[in-house]
Amino acid sequence: MTTDDLASSTSDASLARTQARSAAIETEIDADPSRFRVLTGDRPTGNLHLGHYFGTLRNRVRLQRRGVETFILVADYQVITDRDGVGPIRERVFSLLADYLAAGLDPEATTIFTHSSVPALNQLMLPFLSLVTDSELRRNPTVKAEFDATGGRPMSGLLLTYPVHQAADILFCKANLVPVGKDQLPHLEQARVVARRFDERYGRGGLDAPVFPQPEALLTKAPSVLGTDGEKMSKSRGNVIEIGMDADATAKALKKAVTDSDRNITFDPVGRPAVSNLLTLAALASDGDEVELAAQIGDGGGGALKKVVTEAINEHLAPVRARRAELAADPAYLLSVLRRGNERANAIAEETLDQVRGAMQMDYTTAP
Repeated sequence: MTTDDLASSTSDASLARTQARSAAIETEIDADPSRFRVLTGDRPTGNLHLGHYFGTLRNRVRLQRRGVETFILVADYQVITDRDGVGPIRERVFSLLADYLAAGLDPEATTIFTHSSVPALNQLMLPFLSLVTDSELRRNPTVKAEFDATGGRPMSGLLLTYPVHQAADILFCKANLVPVGKDQLPHLEQARVVARRFDERYGRGGLDAPVFPQPEALLTKAPSVLGTDGEKMSKSRGNVIEIGMDADATAKALKKAVTDSDRNITFDPVGRPAVSNLLTLAALASDGDEVELAAQIGDGGGGALKKVVTEAINEHLAPVRARRAELAADPAYLLSVLRRGNERANAIAEETLDQVRGAMQMDYTTAP
């Protein structure tokens, strides 16, 4: 066995253990959801689309309804990790908030907050950065991928330290569960390393347990949803179906979706990825099965397929879009939701920072 083979085998074994633990966590949530606190979030770089909706939003709502305390970060500071400006960020933050609430997230049960509004969270970056090395950061797969995507332009310090910022996001509220895909596991491992090293270096500051838990992964089975051109759904490619689109705009976008020349519709993700992606979208929106939908369409061709997909998506999203329109028309309510979320996140972050100062012997509020 070569070194590469050994590394691959070790990686496979580690993933298998993570998958087994994730499955066990699902059972533990059913037994006692109060044991868990979830942290997840999005960068406000554009409007949310069907990839977000089916890939993450529905899972967040599912966890909320199961009684899991959830924190959702609108990562506005992370917008500038690889960009020269913030763009229409305020508009995008409130667009995300409207999408969240319209999809079913309840601000009474879920804390929604922004990076820039929680100073104590960001202050954790200083001690956390002392716990990791330059080489560890440069080896992080996401840092490498993001750097490659910049086309060779110099890496910003914020991009290099992106994994540590994510560790602060997770640990400030002592989240012990993070929904991730397998590609995001290195980021979660960085947070676990930071939590462990903080305990080893500074101790517990008189607490009964480490200041920070070592968060675990809840591996999500997010469906792979492609854009209308058969490539990864991305606003920059102009191939998205946004949650906030109306029915006519959705129909117009799907009318341009690529298929192929075979009129007989079959579900074959490898051989017919574009056709299969449309079947997956229809199945997700209708709680149907791709193979059965393909059989129903038969030799109706791409036109019939697009009609089925359009009707399924528009029918599924109709109540979401109606609620979203109500929310967008009430910016004062959206602002109140964000204020409450920011206030709660700040209170928790300040408490955590006080514990960090205590463990680091930097608490100067009491006499020696």
